[in-house]
Amino acid sequence: MQWLNYHHLQYFYIIAQEGSIAKASAKLNIGQPSLSTQLKQLEDSLGRPLFERSKQRLYLTEAGKIAFEYADQVFRLGGEMLEALEERMQNNRIHVQIGALDSVPKHITKEVILKAYASGNCMVSVLEGSGDRLLRDLSAHGLDLLLSNYPPSVDFQTVYAKSVAKLDVIVCAHAKFKHLKKSFPKSLEGQPFVFPTIHSKLRRDIDHYFSVNNIKVDCVAETQDTSLQNLLGTEGVGLIPIADITADELIKEKKLVALGKLKGVYEEIWLMSANRKIENPIAAKLMKEFTLD
Repeated sequence: MQWLNYHHLQYFYIIAQEGSIAKASAKLNIGQPSLSTQLKQLEDSLGRPLFERSKQRLYLTEAGKIAFEYADQVFRLGGEMLEALEERMQNNRIHVQIGALDSVPKHITKEVILKAYASGNCMVSVLEGSGDRLLRDLSAHGLDLLLSNYPPSVDFQTVYAKSVAKLDVIVCAHAKFKHLKKSFPKSLEGQPFVFPTIHSKLRRDIDHYFSVNNIKVDCVAETQDTSLQNLLGTEGVGLIPIADITADELIKEKKLVALGKLKGVYEEIWLMSANRKIENPIAAKLMKEFTLD
């Protein structure tokens, strides 16, 4: 049976990432001659060259590309194993890392956190940010779960998503706009709005709604952060279209009034996880069981 030297494999992996032995040598703090020798030993053991050499850079051969793909999986899985074991050893609590887009209603993020605590002894970390960055973190196992208001694109084939909520969208505003309840939605003609940013599906659905109903409104601001959108709405900057569960609390606190529902417009929320060899048990349970009642 042929044995694989994992130190040699790691050196090959770093050389491939850096594109040269000199850069890999500096990163690994290993002399270039020693690194070249160990790379040659790996190539000899595999019986084929892994790089095509040029003056400026090393390029992977076909065999090198195959070896790199397997090496990438090996070291990703090793990191995942260490992370999983460390999570289980710290204070006997499982660490659950949840990403949430700024545009996801905070009420839903809160419900996921509470469900995590109800599922087992855990510590929860929440990271907010842009969709692409959080999806990359999820794919690289930097996150266990991700909350988004749109499903993953085909670029993220290792990500599994399920719809956990489909929320009605209503238009809310400062009390000074309460007269617009009458003749809704035609009363919205020409009114100032604080919208979600154009990249979101909700914004596209809202624009479509106004186009179909031949209503022209004035976009005075747009943001992907729902908390900021709500603040601008309570200050009277403009009308805001938001999910009903978000609006309920603000209406009860008399910070906003509801003007009417945008019929046929919904905000759908997705919970995502990535394929992992070693599952986070709390995250796995949430993916299986969590829905917004």
